[in-house]
Amino acid sequence: MKQPKLSFWQVWNVSFGFLGVQIGFALQNANVSRVLSDLGADLHSLSLFWLVAPVMGLIIQPIVGSASDRTWTRFGRRNPYILAGAIAAAVGMCLMPNSPIFVAFIAPMLFGGLMLALMDGAFNLTMQPFRALVSDMVPAKQRNQGYAVQSLVINIGAVVGSILPFVLTNVIGLENSSKAGEVAPSVMWAFYIGATALLGSVLWTVIRTKEYPPQEYSAYKGLNYEEEQRLNAEKKSLAEKLSGFFKLFMSMPKTMKQLAIVQFFSWFALYILWVYTMPAIAQNAWGLDSKWFDSSYLSSLEQIPAHIAQAKGAAGDWVGILFAAYSLSAALFSIVLSKIADTFGRKLTYSLSLLAGGLGYISFILFDDPQIMHVNLFITQVDVPVGALGLLIPMIGIGFAWAAILAMPYAILAGSLPANKTGVYMGIFNFTIAAPQIICGAMAGQILLHWFNNQAIYIMILAGVAMVLGALSVVFVSDNTDTNKENLAEELEHEAHPQQS
Repeated sequence: MKQPKLSFWQVWNVSFGFLGVQIGFALQNANVSRVLSDLGADLHSLSLFWLVAPVMGLIIQPIVGSASDRTWTRFGRRNPYILAGAIAAAVGMCLMPNSPIFVAFIAPMLFGGLMLALMDGAFNLTMQPFRALVSDMVPAKQRNQGYAVQSLVINIGAVVGSILPFVLTNVIGLENSSKAGEVAPSVMWAFYIGATALLGSVLWTVIRTKEYPPQEYSAYKGLNYEEEQRLNAEKKSLAEKLSGFFKLFMSMPKTMKQLAIVQFFSWFALYILWVYTMPAIAQNAWGLDSKWFDSSYLSSLEQIPAHIAQAKGAAGDWVGILFAAYSLSAALFSIVLSKIADTFGRKLTYSLSLLAGGLGYISFILFDDPQIMHVNLFITQVDVPVGALGLLIPMIGIGFAWAAILAMPYAILAGSLPANKTGVYMGIFNFTIAAPQIICGAMAGQILLHWFNNQAIYIMILAGVAMVLGALSVVFVSDNTDTNKENLAEELEHEAHPQQS
């Protein structure tokens, strides 16, 4: 039975919830280092706080993926998980910037870390079923389009989330600097708005996307409905579940293993971008000494000099503009990404995109002119260093890389996965996202402290080298998804019915 082709707006509705999820992610990525620094975190310890994100992904995504594969309710298969995650993420987004309020019960920095864990856990609870939903609903011939639309929606959300604090400061007039142990008002309100957008967009997808009922889904995906129902109804012990998961992990498609190498270098670089862009540009473009990011030194002062607080606030806001720039670049690139991939192949498109991102990272060090320039951004006018303005150029290349990272691995991988195991394998594939971030988080702070003497610009160059290595690794990826799918289906069939062999 042939799965029906979707209209553009049906494909759009399936992915629309990513808009709000990515607004939340963008606010987190651009502002959590700033928030934790304001609450008292050392520069070299920021990467340890950020370990919460990949650890939560490592734990939650495979569990949710496996559970959603076996879930069939009148509300859908993936939708219940998507909505539950969105509600939890919105709660975390509202509580995190209010960490100082809870000082009587728990240290603000610790509470901020806990809310980061809640937000990331909830984002992962929402994100994993979303990726599986796209694979469920979009037929194979529209797969490039489906993941390109997903990338487009994600990056529109990233633009909105990234610029929110800047807009609230420079257009609305909210304060962007903070006192020691507090969070800037512009950041607080940005998180409130982001939480509202997250819930609204997810509700749109949940309401507008009607998932296929079990029998219809099985027919479209070539599955035996009765056999699937029997397998889902089986009660298994925890040991049996872990054993089954380990077997799936060990029998993952060859393509997934090859993509894991590319993912390692890509996400190692992205982790550094999100954690260290703010201190890197504050030091390199605004000319701030690294001591202004040392909590021991700051605690020895009665108060932070006004011009330092103002510069750090301005740099923090400009990170939002830079992240919006790479997200806008990614959104525009996403519009043509599927056509480019169809014409030149997914591997070449993927590799060249990562190369553009790597060169963008490395070029950060060139933009160090501290001379102040008056800039008209259409929505407002600001005074920023020439070097900070020039950083918009490398963000174009980073945007190309980000668009490809969001779409190409999943487009390459999706066709190699069995339809009845898509959720759990997408969860397992998240290991290739979480593991490099965990490794980076454990290493980056020490590298920054001992190798680079807390000069954050040099760790951005390290990230660029990693991204270039990712581009080279794409060469070794096999994009023969149909063959992989057939081989994996035969292996799983053999495991389910060994007596037939």
